[in-house]
Amino acid sequence: MGEIGYDVIIHAGEEQNVKKIHVHSNILCARSQYFCTAFSNEWAEKRDGKFIFRKPNISPQLFNIILRFIYCGNIELKNLQGPDVLKLLIAVDELSIHSLISHIQEFLIEHQTEFLHQNPTEVLETVYQHETFTGLWDFCLENICKEPKILFNSENFSSLKAPLFELLLKRDDLNINEIEIWENLLKWCFAQQNNIQDDPTKWNKEDITIPNMKHKDNLPPPRKPKLDSTLIESKHIPLFSSWIDKKESCYYDSKNNPYEFKLLYRPSRNGVGAKTFHKNCDSKGATIWVAKIKNSTQLIGGYNPLDWDMVSYWKTVADSSYLTLQTQKIFLLQKQDTLMDKIMLFIVIMLMVQLWVIYTVIKIIGVILIVVWENLYPNIGIPEYFTIEDYEVFQIIKK
Repeated sequence: MGEIGYDVIIHAGEEQNVKKIHVHSNILCARSQYFCTAFSNEWAEKRDGKFIFRKPNISPQLFNIILRFIYCGNIELKNLQGPDVLKLLIAVDELSIHSLISHIQEFLIEHQTEFLHQNPTEVLETVYQHETFTGLWDFCLENICKEPKILFNSENFSSLKAPLFELLLKRDDLNINEIEIWENLLKWCFAQQNNIQDDPTKWNKEDITIPNMKHKDNLPPPRKPKLDSTLIESKHIPLFSSWIDKKESCYYDSKNNPYEFKLLYRPSRNGVGAKTFHKNCDSKGATIWVAKIKNSTQLIGGYNPLDWDMVSYWKTVADSSYLTLQTQKIFLLQKQDTLMDKIMLFIVIMLMVQLWVIYTVIKIIGVILIVVWENLYPNIGIPEYFTIEDYEVFQIIKK
């Protein structure tokens, strides 16, 4: 980056795209251990007193960006496309410029999300080969686990390397049904064996025989979902979070959801009774409860922004105006309904939420009969009489 006093000639790029760049070894060594090692090696190429450094795998454009950072301490990425930013990240990792690695990863995550989603296979395989790309690795895995279709519906899914695919299949938080995993596994396997026809009825004995391998009778244990629930799924969490913050139903998604939902209590797991309930749920702050209506696909639930213990509750009500028209919510939804947001309504009555706890006192052999007074809340389709099959209480934790 200067013609005066230079002692290094870098040949960046390959074939017709090679460019000579004149730089100074002392500046390069001050910024990168890679260059220190390269120039101290007795096998380093020198000509006329100058080091000759060849990097055909780094384009002149990207090398100039790196050198600008080495000399001036600044870097401009906004004019680069996603593939070039990824190549730049690989280059700075190879050159051991550690201060740039995290910066470029953050830029990719914040400004090149579309590129990462459109090229999941290539990005995963690239990141998998570089131990320093932990931020990008975590981001890609988390997003693919939340939305597996990003990978499974991508054009190059079938070219995914086996170790990576196996790693994904072993994750408990892969948000996809087992039958879909099986279908995608078959699709991937067929792509690896071009000589096998898609139609199983046309397979011969050789197609279905794996030499020197015995079948296994023992099956691995089922995956443990990240959300500990038998009633709701991970896709419901952003919806509930949006309601909690009094936003539109689609305000949050799996990427920007600000809350974690920690299961505190489930009668079928923890035992029935008010004492057990309060042992698990008191003094935990805001909670949301979800219940399954017996002989129905409907779920009923509510949000309680206060502690469950009655002393704290009445103290809060007496000492402040925290109990407002919008702080409590009750909802009804179809367990399999994808348009649940249409039936969410706000409710004023904290009494309704507290009554639900009182009724747990008289719960006998897992069944509660709850009488819902229609004059306490707008009509959202909750049956006048119903029986609770099971319910869950989740602590709402701000991330």
